[in-house]
Amino acid sequence: MTTTGFRFQSDFARRNFAAGKAEGEARAVLAVLEARGVEIPENVRADIASCTDLDQLGTWIRLAATADKIEDLGLNAAH
Repeated sequence: MTTTGFRFQSDFARRNFAAGKAEGEARAVLAVLEARGVEIPENVRADIASCTDLDQLGTWIRLAATADKIEDLGLNAAH
């Protein structure tokens, strides 16, 4: 059986897979912050939840692991 390097062949499938991955990463950021007891203002929660940039989400996950406040992620709670 021959396989290709592509998990999904259609643009539609690739976009939806990427969107699902971004949603999961955003949920991970929020879960880590909540587990650490970091207060997450609603506007910041919405910004994280709507982010589709996987590199940015990865950065936030790493920063969330040691964050004491939302500003430790480079996010401004007062916007």
